[in-house]
Amino acid sequence: MRIEFDFIAVLLQWPLLAKGVLWTLGLTAISAVIGLLVGTLCAWARSSGPPWLRWVVGSYVELIRNTPFIVQLFFVFFGLPAAGVKLTPEIASVIAMVINLGAYAAEIVRAGIEATPKGQFEAAASLALSKLQTFRYVVLPPALQKVWPALTSQIIIVMLGSAVCGQISTEELSYAANLIQSRNFRAFEAFIIATGIYLLLSVGVRSLLNWIGPRFLFGGRRG
Repeated sequence: MRIEFDFIAVLLQWPLLAKGVLWTLGLTAISAVIGLLVGTLCAWARSSGPPWLRWVVGSYVELIRNTPFIVQLFFVFFGLPAAGVKLTPEIASVIAMVINLGAYAAEIVRAGIEATPKGQFEAAASLALSKLQTFRYVVLPPALQKVWPALTSQIIIVMLGSAVCGQISTEELSYAANLIQSRNFRAFEAFIIATGIYLLLSVGVRSLLNWIGPRFLFGGRRG
């Protein structure tokens, strides 16, 4: 039995693939910015917050880190409407991705914070810096520098995890590949091409994040 592959039939549907790539990148960009902010705030709460706040944030982190992303996505999209909160697939995807990234980023950033030498806190106190100023200018930049590779990897994982968002009709890359194969029945070719695109996106996004971190989040122009 001879098997013939027709990748051209899939590539001719490039507008769908391009739209899927744009949605994947858009979801990743929004969730990365908001998720890192949530993770940083949660890391501060777990390391310096009052006991009740540490317990709340700790519960959130453990809940998210010990449940599948697709369950979290379905809860946001199918569960919240039962409570009267109706969301579009795209907004539900962003919320689920932010919640997921925020929990993992919290632990990553907290590890960086706890690795900060006590001498830096003492130096900040000698300069009469407030707790917020100490965290913002003394603790956070070197902490981010230590854990930036781990944060970058987590953002990539969340981007790849966005593939399941097609299950709620978010028009990201895997949704586009599935739509194409349903039209021309070229499932192997469609998902091989999607796999290659995901690989290129991962390499590209990682390189971009490695460029952004040292220049805008820590270290100024010395990166």
